[in-house]
Amino acid sequence: MTRTFNRKSEQQKRRSLRKSMTKAEVLLWMQLKNRRVLGQRVLRQYSVGAYVLDFYIPKLKLAIEVDGATHVTEQELEYDRNRENEIASLGIQFLRFTNAEIYHSMNGVIGRITERMLSLSSNPPGSPLHPKGGLGGSR
Repeated sequence: MTRTFNRKSEQQKRRSLRKSMTKAEVLLWMQLKNRRVLGQRVLRQYSVGAYVLDFYIPKLKLAIEVDGATHVTEQELEYDRNRENEIASLGIQFLRFTNAEIYHSMNGVIGRITERMLSLSSNPPGSPLHPKGGLGGSR
């Protein structure tokens, strides 16, 4: 069986990304770390397959991505769509935020994260009310 989550082969990549987080990622991490939102454990730079998620809430299977300036070209957007589809096939949902949202509306960002966390915790996977994952995530 091939390991999918936090592969040893991706460990150096994860460490490097944690050491070089963008300003927006650092600001969001300060709000999410130490179970500050609804007591949920949030991991940063967590790998799924060959990809590394900015933030991941394992109990809820929720990925939180921060999109900077490199996520605006058609090529990057296509890469993000393919990456998200592949990860979503494992039952992981996405929330995406731009750097600008983090800089100018942190309360709104945390509010959207909290809403999604509440929705996922009250509607476990497999229940008829569970929101569909993948590309339906907020932007």
